[in-house]
Amino acid sequence: MSANEPILPQGAGYGVVVGIGLFFSAFMLCLTAIQARYTGFSPKSSEEFNSASRSVKPGLIASGIVSAWTWAATLLQSSAVAYKNGISGPWWYGAGATVQVLLFAQLAAKLKLNAPHAHTWLEIVAARWGTVAHLVFMFFGLATNIVVSSMLILGGSATVTALTGMNTVAACFLIPLGVAIYVVVGGMRATLLCDYTHTTVLFAIIFLFIFTVYATSEKIGSFSAMHALLTKAAADQPLAGNAHGSYLTMRSKDGLIFGVINVIGNFATVFQDQAYWQRAIASRPATCVKAYLLGGLAWFAIPFMFSTTLGLAAVALRGDPDMRELSAADVSAGLPASAAAAALLGKSGAAALLVVLFLAVTSATSAELIAVSSLLTYDVYKKYFNPKATEEQILKVSHAMVALFAIVMGLLGIIFFYIGISLGWLYEFMGVALGSAVVPIAMCITWSKANKWGSIIGAISGFGAGVLAWLVTTSALNSGEITVITTGGDLEMLAGNLASIGVGGIVTVVTSLIWPDNFDFESTRALNKPVHEKAVSQSAPSIDEQETEKKREFTDVSLEPVSADAAATEEERELDPVALNKSFRIAAWASVLLTLVMLIIIPLPLFFAQTVYGVGGLTAWVVIGMIWAFCSAISVVLYPLYESRAALALIARGVIKDVFAKGGGKFAKHESEVATA
Repeated sequence: MSANEPILPQGAGYGVVVGIGLFFSAFMLCLTAIQARYTGFSPKSSEEFNSASRSVKPGLIASGIVSAWTWAATLLQSSAVAYKNGISGPWWYGAGATVQVLLFAQLAAKLKLNAPHAHTWLEIVAARWGTVAHLVFMFFGLATNIVVSSMLILGGSATVTALTGMNTVAACFLIPLGVAIYVVVGGMRATLLCDYTHTTVLFAIIFLFIFTVYATSEKIGSFSAMHALLTKAAADQPLAGNAHGSYLTMRSKDGLIFGVINVIGNFATVFQDQAYWQRAIASRPATCVKAYLLGGLAWFAIPFMFSTTLGLAAVALRGDPDMRELSAADVSAGLPASAAAAALLGKSGAAALLVVLFLAVTSATSAELIAVSSLLTYDVYKKYFNPKATEEQILKVSHAMVALFAIVMGLLGIIFFYIGISLGWLYEFMGVALGSAVVPIAMCITWSKANKWGSIIGAISGFGAGVLAWLVTTSALNSGEITVITTGGDLEMLAGNLASIGVGGIVTVVTSLIWPDNFDFESTRALNKPVHEKAVSQSAPSIDEQETEKKREFTDVSLEPVSADAAATEEERELDPVALNKSFRIAAWASVLLTLVMLIIIPLPLFFAQTVYGVGGLTAWVVIGMIWAFCSAISVVLYPLYESRAALALIARGVIKDVFAKGGGKFAKHESEVATA
């Protein structure tokens, strides 16, 4: 069999895509049944379906963030960047897409302070700036979901086809439809639990590849062998723009350009994607900042170590009889990782990559499905068609929108596939189309002086400037030729990305400084405020209450609400403006400091030093990445189990009672008092 032929049978592709989809649908049904019987959270509630009753703890939210942010591109495009640019690629991919999640912690804190009961970020825009702004930013919000969803389906289907020969059109449709089944069944909380399962398997398979490449493989198997093979590859085909043409240096011109594009483009796909706002909404107010900082730092290890492993292995194994020959189109489609996995471990490597890729695609797809469902339900159906919609109607529409967008995702994947748009092209283009709305949206949530019309004009003019700069640069650099291939160049995309976010941000900030608003956020705080909410007592807390508060601070992990009523009570307790402002300050300092470290303090001195690493340098680079990956796995795999031990114990007691007391384990309201005692 040729190395360029699919290594797995076509049936394996259908088996994974259909079989795993059905498995998680059944798993979701079981989780939903357990949730309904042994806890006080009803999956039939629209609030629970869309926002998990706003009661999820930080470890599970962090795991959900890691899962939602692990796209097909995370695994495929990061490896392609490593293949093209050497060790600088994994750093710029990981750091360039981590800082947005870290900085989003500030928005999460402001969301809980300024709009604690919002279902979507667009509801906040509408409450502050009105219908025109709502419609303008809805375009950017839905465009973000469309671009992200298209990347998921394109990357997933391309790799499934490369590994198994499965029909690409079938893959484009079957991937989102299988996910839609379990999202409709379970809603937000069960989706987060499936995300946790995906994340656990993802880390296990990443560690499999790490130890195979750097410890056990006969083809590589050690740091010194990897160094020797990469040195030989650079001697055979020197990398233009890299110090001495080496793969073992941070001095990479193309790597730095990609890093800038990556940072700008991913601001758009985090700040404008309802999937990230949805997790902030579902999080408990007291711990949402912790969740985003933890999730961002944990996620960095995934693309960094995955691409440092398989991306570099694809370079090292060039010329190996088991290694697929990669064309420029294959690299743009993100295929170096699958080629390396198959060359290293044969069918078992290809199967492991197929599973991990499918889990990454499905978890991110589930996040997109429920995010778009929320936007279409609350910002289209409820706002413009049925403002007095009942909870039952909202839930039905939410389910219908999940199914509808699953079909749309399949169609988008097929459209982009047939017009020749690759994963790499779409990944670099997203900042051109979406970057202009990043600053206006952030200002809407956080800055009282943000000017309505300045923000609207900034988003629209930035979009126009980005597209114009992109096309003009393409024409200038390619003798007037504008095609899919010429528009996908690094410098062309860089010009469009910079113009889009730069013009959008400058117009928004300048107009707001000249004609500042004076918004007090009272209308956004009143948004969807529960009518049954009890007034907070203004009297001084008693000694017993003070002791209880101290106990909460020191034993927070065990005080998990186990019913919707308890969650609502806990949420109101945690919506303390003083505490939330403190959380915002922590988020601001921590996220800005970490951003400076990841984008400037570490990479730029290494870039200007022009150092080419020896065996010791490569060993240190990889070992530090391994340690980071282990810490990440602990924080998003083991920590969620620890913090939810009270709820798990409650469910276990219920199951035991059902087994031995014949139906006596069903959740009773007073049990929530036991779990929080």
